[in-house]
Amino acid sequence: MPTVDKPHYKDGDFLVDYEEKVFEDVQAAPGAKALITFHTVAFEGSIGLVNLLQAKRLLRKGFETKVLLYGPGVQLGVQRGFPTLGAEAFPGHLVCNNQLKAFMEEGGEVYACRFALQALYGQTEKALIEGIRPINPLDVMDLQLLMARENAFVVHTWTT
Repeated sequence: MPTVDKPHYKDGDFLVDYEEKVFEDVQAAPGAKALITFHTVAFEGSIGLVNLLQAKRLLRKGFETKVLLYGPGVQLGVQRGFPTLGAEAFPGHLVCNNQLKAFMEEGGEVYACRFALQALYGQTEKALIEGIRPINPLDVMDLQLLMARENAFVVHTWTT
């Protein structure tokens, strides 16, 4: 039987070259816009968190950035916690809520579809994280059309 005679990795070891940057660091042109849409099941994978981090990165690159929560994605914007709202039951429990708050504190805008809130999930506008703007379901398409008209960079977050 072959023997593997290699030392275990240790905390602080590098496994990849994380400093190499292949592409230029693109910054937004004046007036550039970005939209991240979320029609995804919240908390069932990393896509919600990853694209919230992408939204923050776009904002920091100078894009006027908006987040659209609709369908199951509205659940990302609902206040949570246990045993009380805002209480973190375990480390990372409220990571999406905290990312949305930080995104808005840095100037990002977040919109949530009222139809999905009420008809799909039985929530009211008061359940949303403060700062999220509830919108008419007809505005879901119009926001996307406006962003297309303005040549915005768009990331659609879907699950199947």
